[in-house]
Amino acid sequence: MSRRLVSLVTPVHGPAVSLLPEAYASLAQQELPESWEWEWLVQEDGEGVDAAAHLPGDDPRISIDFSRRGGPQVARTMALARSCVSGESEFIKVFDADDRLAPGALARDIDVLTRYPRVGWTTSRALDLLPDGSTVGFVGDPEKGILPAGSVWQYWQVNKRAQVHPATLCVRRDLLLALGGWMALPASGDTGLLLGLDTLADGWFHDEVGLLYRKHPDQITQHPFHAQGSEWEARMRIIEQHTLALRAMLRPWREG
Repeated sequence: MSRRLVSLVTPVHGPAVSLLPEAYASLAQQELPESWEWEWLVQEDGEGVDAAAHLPGDDPRISIDFSRRGGPQVARTMALARSCVSGESEFIKVFDADDRLAPGALARDIDVLTRYPRVGWTTSRALDLLPDGSTVGFVGDPEKGILPAGSVWQYWQVNKRAQVHPATLCVRRDLLLALGGWMALPASGDTGLLLGLDTLADGWFHDEVGLLYRKHPDQITQHPFHAQGSEWEARMRIIEQHTLALRAMLRPWREG
């Protein structure tokens, strides 16, 4: 039986590299459907990260490379390029170096994307993982099931944030390539991608926990520019205009 492959893309920089062993442990414990395998594409964001020092050297499913410092969105897109070498990968799973996958997360993503051809991407419930080891859930998760194309956009217009967590994304590789990967922004590039995916295809929400999202002082979301100021306004503006442009291009095709 030929193998089927899901690729996990992980950007990593200096402050998060020491957390890779916990990320790997959560990935190694995933149970996949028959004939499915995973590969882990770890992309060092800049020189001197040395991810190999924190990961087992005898697991052939792990592939490590580096690129010039460009931030997590650029590193993710560079990892995506590596998934194209063999052409085998069907799905791309976001997996940040400081996070942990919940049991069954990959199997649930694969199940939905193989059973429902109209679904282009999946997200799941996430829990914040606090420094003391406790977890906190999010308010306002949607119901389990299909997220019709455009529903994430409708929520974002009102709240300027997505209703589902882009750090839990699993997406069909061809759909991700059509959007060119992640938006090259200092932050929120994953939200920009999510809104693009929401424009092009229906999504899915798993109400089971799929990710433990670690909260710590070195993460980008803790930067003072993340949620206010001119940079935040510029990020929101380009994300909005990108989504509107995609929707305008698709409107004649859908209406015709």
